[in-house]
Amino acid sequence: MRAAAVGHQCVECVEAGARSVPRPRTRFGGVQRSATPVVTYVLIAINVAVFIAQMASGNLEKRLSLWPPAVADGQLYRLATAAFLHYGPTHLLFNMWALYVIGPPLETWLGRLRFGVLYALSGLGGSVLVYLISPLNTATAGASGAIFGLFGAALVVAKRLTLDVRWVVAVIAVNLAFTFVVPAISSQRISWQGHVGGLVTGGLVAAAYVYPPRRRRTPVQAAATVLALAAFAALVWWRTADLAAELFG
Repeated sequence: MRAAAVGHQCVECVEAGARSVPRPRTRFGGVQRSATPVVTYVLIAINVAVFIAQMASGNLEKRLSLWPPAVADGQLYRLATAAFLHYGPTHLLFNMWALYVIGPPLETWLGRLRFGVLYALSGLGGSVLVYLISPLNTATAGASGAIFGLFGAALVVAKRLTLDVRWVVAVIAVNLAFTFVVPAISSQRISWQGHVGGLVTGGLVAAAYVYPPRRRRTPVQAAATVLALAAFAALVWWRTADLAAELFG
C-alpha cells in the first residue's frame, strides 16, 4: 500500500494512475522526459569514442571519411560516418564545445527525438553538399555540418520564441567568417560546403518543426523529415550517376 491524499492505495493503483497522467510536452510537440540533455551528451560521447578509435586505428579515417569517388563507388555510408570523424584533438574540441553550448537549449525546446533528427539531417545535409561540389581529390570529416545546422536551428527557434537572436547571429557570422577567411590566409583547409550545407539544412528543418500550427505540427514535422531525406537521396543518386560515368566509364 502507498500513502495518498485520500488514504492508502495499492501499488497497482498508483502505477495505473501515473500512466494516466499526460507527460509534459515541449514547446513544439516533443515529450519532455527530463531536464537533462541526454541526446546532446550521447552525441558528444559518440564523437569522443570514435575519435579514440580513430587514433588507435590509423586506417579508420581513411575508410570512413567522405571521399567522393569512394561514395560514387557504392560506399554511401561515408556520408554519415564522416560526421563522426575529426582531424585532430583541436578539431574535436571546437565541435564538441559548440555542441555542449548550443545542444541543451535546442534539445529542451524541441524534445529529444526532434533534436536528434535535426542533428542527423544537418550532418547529412552538410555531407550531401560536400559530395555535390567538393573537389574529388580531398576527403572531408567532422561534425561541423551538424553543428552549423544547430546554429541555423537556434536562430529559427529563438526567433519563433521571440527571444533575443543577436547572439546567434553573431555566432553564425563569426563561424562563417572563420570558414572562409582562414583558408584564404593560411594553408589550412576548411570544408565550407559542409558548413553551409549544414547551416541551410538546420534552418529549413527547424522552420518546418516550429512554425506549423499546433494541430498540424506533428504531421508537418514528419512530412518535412521525409521530404528532406527524399531530396538528399535524389541528389546523391544524381551525383553518383554523374561521377560513376566520369570515373568508372
